[in-house]
Amino acid sequence: MSELGPHDLVFNTTNLLTGGVREIVAAAVAGDYRGITIWPSDVARAEAEGMPLLDVKAFIDDHGLAVTDVDCLLGWTAQALPKPGEAMVEIVATDRFFEIAEALDADAINVAQGFGSELDLDRAAEDLAALARRAEEHGRNVNFEFLPWCGVPDVTTCLELLERTGCPNTTIMFDTWHWFRGARDLDALRAIPGSRIASTQWNDAPDAPAESLMVEAMEARLLPGDGDIPLVELVRTLDAIGSRAPIGVEVISKAHESMAPEEVGRTTAEAMRRILREARGEDA
Repeated sequence: MSELGPHDLVFNTTNLLTGGVREIVAAAVAGDYRGITIWPSDVARAEAEGMPLLDVKAFIDDHGLAVTDVDCLLGWTAQALPKPGEAMVEIVATDRFFEIAEALDADAINVAQGFGSELDLDRAAEDLAALARRAEEHGRNVNFEFLPWCGVPDVTTCLELLERTGCPNTTIMFDTWHWFRGARDLDALRAIPGSRIASTQWNDAPDAPAESLMVEAMEARLLPGDGDIPLVELVRTLDAIGSRAPIGVEVISKAHESMAPEEVGRTTAEAMRRILREARGEDA
């Protein structure tokens, strides 16, 4: 388990839509990140290339990086499974997430409602609690990532869901893009106990949404500082409520496909550090 906090940057694997473990690590090292996230598809690709899971762990360790989140468990509740042909990513079994989290000593498994616009919160809380109890046996959190188009669209609903589980190791994944394309409610964020926000994903966006939110989310996010999200105020808000979450940078952009991994790592880190310096008045 890592001891990363709000002064540490985490490189999200989705900054590199076509990269693998080697490229993710190269980007993170170039940007002086302290940690990375990882998807099961990254591990599967490494294994197909002759790097078993334990070797993935050793490779990450050798470069001085921690794994914060295994992203993103979508098949955690039967009420939000995709219809045939609906899924843009593979729905990976829960057991595989736990296998990867255990092998890589990840802090948390990240969960979201990827399909459907409604969710029965009582049933969802039961399913999430079962997942959280299993994670607790291994000292891990379950982060829930709210999405503006789903049944958990904002931080307030997300906290309500977590509280219904009765499990203290359920925490919020706070993504600035999802917040901005949803309620944009700073007062609601200020009302969240800082200890319940354990992971973050920082990026930017223009004020006006694209015609397709899904396409924008998966292809056209902006570097921190290049859009209209009040990132400086969000940093200050999370600091004020006492969140100890590390700073995850997730700029999902097709523009990165023409860039070397190292360039993506440096560019994303420099952009986020500029925001942190402005927010905190210190070197970041």
